[in-house]
Amino acid sequence: MKESFLHFLWRWRRFDARHLQTTQGEIITILHPGDWNHDAGPDFFNARLQLGETTWAGNVEIHVRASEWQAHGHNTDPAYDNVVLHVVLEEDQPVFRTNGDRIPCLELKCRIPEAVLAQYELLETERDAIPCRQFWHKTPEIIRLNWLDRMLVERLEHKTEQVAELLAGTQMHWEEAFFRSVARNFGLKVNMEPFEALARSLPLRVLARHRNNLFQLEALLFGQAGLLEIEFVDPYPTELRREYRLLRHKYQLTPLDATQWKFLRLRPANFPSIRIAQLAALIHRAEHLFSQVLDATNLREIEHLFETGLEGYWLDHYQFDKPSGKRPKNLGRDFIHLLVVNSVAPFLFHWGKTKKQEQLAKKALALLEEIPPENNAVLEQWLQLGEKPKNAFQTQALLQLSTKWCGAKRCLQCAVGNAVLK
Repeated sequence: MKESFLHFLWRWRRFDARHLQTTQGEIITILHPGDWNHDAGPDFFNARLQLGETTWAGNVEIHVRASEWQAHGHNTDPAYDNVVLHVVLEEDQPVFRTNGDRIPCLELKCRIPEAVLAQYELLETERDAIPCRQFWHKTPEIIRLNWLDRMLVERLEHKTEQVAELLAGTQMHWEEAFFRSVARNFGLKVNMEPFEALARSLPLRVLARHRNNLFQLEALLFGQAGLLEIEFVDPYPTELRREYRLLRHKYQLTPLDATQWKFLRLRPANFPSIRIAQLAALIHRAEHLFSQVLDATNLREIEHLFETGLEGYWLDHYQFDKPSGKRPKNLGRDFIHLLVVNSVAPFLFHWGKTKKQEQLAKKALALLEEIPPENNAVLEQWLQLGEKPKNAFQTQALLQLSTKWCGAKRCLQCAVGNAVLK
């Protein structure tokens, strides 16, 4: 049994609390179990208990066995002197404060309901990606829906932490930070890091000076990506290389290592060469992109901001010096939706919260409700369970639940897990 299960039992009083006594026979009345502490120190702060005739206010420490008190060094740590009750599964030895006073102990081993213990053991030993799979649809719908709403907000808050980091790295320049976020997501999972490095190496102010010249934008981006460092056969990349050399000298640029970019096992439409060309086209087309995102009133307007196609050399190439059949290479709607989910919505949500413009935070949530549900291996698990999300709002919530809760076996802190263990 894990200590976290005892935390759960104490926090929610899911044990037989009738005729409670310490192991020395003193009557216990729990007035308040205390506030759960996620950091260093006793497990629950500010508990209120009545021991015998005396009311105590202090902390509660929890262990599976009482001897862990000494094993963890609490017997010599003054921070634990204000513990008023030691809650354990089994008291295998008494414990004392640094002044030698014995700490009252509550033993739970005969007070855990068999049904709760059986359900806990099922969840704890379950190796399924969704540990509560067999209980999910038995849990009241209102509990599941409210918990998924919380998961969506938690996921957005996590993403806004990344937004805050980008802003800190750009001296609170929202347009620059947004550009870096969009560039990062152009790389998908495989080329995310080199795309972010590319955006960091080319300040938006430099790109803005050449916004009206698509050829120069491509020269800057491909050159900085390190993809113009070889001799080419085709005239177009040769001209790009020549132009980049001039711009590199002008702005004192240092290109990235080209070996960072990954092409293997990617569909040609996702080759970094195509995505870089599309990023150049987006910069060429959209000035002050984040400001336009703020002004957009619905998903269709935001989609229009990102609708970008390639022309000229890229109509029949996916890579330099490798001709292919002519095919349009526009940013697809699914890819634009990915950018909305991972860049637009988090930035709008963070802007709304930091600028006290709640309507923009709500707009971020509304955008996710407009976007069709995502599809990946994680979400496939939920589809097999019979959960059929209607939009990206719901799929983002399920992704958060799977990756941060189910995968980490945090069932004891999950509302659904709590319902299972009633």
